[in-house]
Amino acid sequence: MDRNELLRLKGFYENELTNRILAFWLPRCEDREYGGYVNCFDNAGEKLQSYDKYTWSQGRFVWVFSRLAVTKAGIFSRKQRQEFLRLAKTGRDFLIRHCLMGPEDWRCVYLMERDGSPRHVEGWEPLDMSIYADCFVVLAMAGYGAAAGDREAYAFGKRLYESILERVKSGTYNTLPYPLSERYRAHGIPMILSNVTKELHEAAALLEPDSGYCIALRERLGGFTDDILNHFAHERNVIHEVIAADNRPVEGILGQHANPGHTIEDMWFMMEAADLLGREELVPRIAGITAQALEIGWDREFGGILHYSAVTGGPPVGAEELSAEMEPVKAGGPPVGTEELSAEMEPVKAGGPPVGTEEMLAEMKPVKADVPPDGAASPIEPVERQVREGWGDKLWWVHSEALYTTLLCYHRTGEARFLEWHEKVFSYTFRTFPNRDPEVREWKQICKRDGSPQDKVVALPVKDPFHITRNLILILELLETMMEMD
Repeated sequence: MDRNELLRLKGFYENELTNRILAFWLPRCEDREYGGYVNCFDNAGEKLQSYDKYTWSQGRFVWVFSRLAVTKAGIFSRKQRQEFLRLAKTGRDFLIRHCLMGPEDWRCVYLMERDGSPRHVEGWEPLDMSIYADCFVVLAMAGYGAAAGDREAYAFGKRLYESILERVKSGTYNTLPYPLSERYRAHGIPMILSNVTKELHEAAALLEPDSGYCIALRERLGGFTDDILNHFAHERNVIHEVIAADNRPVEGILGQHANPGHTIEDMWFMMEAADLLGREELVPRIAGITAQALEIGWDREFGGILHYSAVTGGPPVGAEELSAEMEPVKAGGPPVGTEELSAEMEPVKAGGPPVGTEEMLAEMKPVKADVPPDGAASPIEPVERQVREGWGDKLWWVHSEALYTTLLCYHRTGEARFLEWHEKVFSYTFRTFPNRDPEVREWKQICKRDGSPQDKVVALPVKDPFHITRNLILILELLETMMEMD
């Protein structure tokens, strides 16, 4: 890619970040009365539907504004960076005041009222509905701590992180909106923990570089990295989203589906982990997994990346024959019959499997899904239900992740196929997701398989700038690096 093309892309992405994404969110996201942020807009971004505050999104906003304040991309003035840091602090303060279950109960509530009061999700009893929300609070505190030199925020994030690891080890945590029974493990857990660990390491390196904590964090990061690449990725370079608790493959749609967007996002996490750990030998494998996710996830008929695919490509096996007897998922509550599903998982072991384990696992028989007595209905895991019902959806965040990861893999490997993929994803993304209404401009979040918009909840009933903004920042930083090297 020559310098003129790099400059063209930089100008395009800078405009997308400043004149589309940030122009939508600022100042409308800030809650000047109660602190924190409002983001329960409809899919089109045209109407604020509630003042509910999901801890998941509050933490993401803090990270985004913290990163904007210190981005290496030279596109913001000092005054603008100070404003980003102020915006980040309002969320930092709101979370420290309100996000915990209790003064010494280091679990995060999932949903809050506008004033920060904890609120139950309809149909669910626990307030701590998702450990992913806790992880995003750690990201927030690590990001703000590093950006502002705030030791209190960093200490809050560090203590919460240690609580998360204890709960993952003991299996005492929840994963709304997609609980998974104790028979299985989800790729999402080591995936998010790898990113959280790396972000916390950045803050630790600045705020307590001589404490020894950085060494511990690198060891943990190595464990999460090996877990993903040795247990969830198989020999064809495909990440299985669900495996058995003993790391064996799982039969059926539950174990034989891929989430291409998750894989693509995770591979830039893995690239950062490889850099931090000094494991350059992982880069070809990471790039190979990225390429395979694009191949199996690309919709040959309509273009774009499928939400879910079979591990061999195309629609997940059995997804097109959706049973008419399946109950629809109700927004804000659990699918019928899933209240008692446990989210326990086996603890992640640091250091990866012993030598020869990969060959042993390849010879193991897959775990079969629960077989009911004759005449009984088959139990449906909520994850499987989501795959069956939403495999053809086209999501904004998936394509924003692909824009960055393809460019990163091109930069790291020099392989032209990644530049070709970037151009392909670019073409689909920018003709499909940006809202053409000049009063909105921000992206539509979810489209049907054919690319037409649809009103549908994805995980949370919010509009969330996290993935787009993060990836645009990372793309701009990468393009400047590439120009410096040109």
